[in-house]
Amino acid sequence: IPDTAKEAPAQGEIVALGNGKMKDGKKHEFSVKKGDKVLYSKYAGDEIKFDSKEYKIMKEEEILGIL
Repeated sequence: IPDTAKEAPAQGEIVALGNGKMKDGKKHEFSVKKGDKVLYSKYAGDEIKFDSKEYKIMKEEEILGIL
């Protein structure tokens, strides 16, 4: 893949979380918390606009890393 086609990950801050996720009938807590700075793919999640601010809603699995 040429360097011009490679996308650098985007960076953001966790501003809210859901209630956790259910797996095998058990609730699992998130590995991130409010205020964490994270890296994610440019195309991850869904963009929304609320009170003239832009946010991304994404699954925890779409987060590439915590800074």
